[in-house]
Amino acid sequence: MTIESILGAIVIGAVIGAIGRLLLPGRQAIGWILTVVVGIVAAIIGTMIAQVMGVQTTPGIDWIELVMQAVLAVVGVGLVAGLKRGSRV
Repeated sequence: MTIESILGAIVIGAVIGAIGRLLLPGRQAIGWILTVVVGIVAAIIGTMIAQVMGVQTTPGIDWIELVMQAVLAVVGVGLVAGLKRGSRV
């Protein structure tokens, strides 16, 4: 792994995580670092699912893959926010 790939993952994770938070209704009580982590995980899993499904990589924006990543980010942000909310006693 190069520094460029790590920085790229952080940037993509931040964008995907932000999209997930924007699409999820209501207020999420998680910070921006956790949002980026959820976004990175969603981006990685979404890419793996797209590859398994045979979605072709294109020179432009891979819309199907992006939608999968955004949906996974919404689910991830919702789960993390719910777990964090449930852990407060």
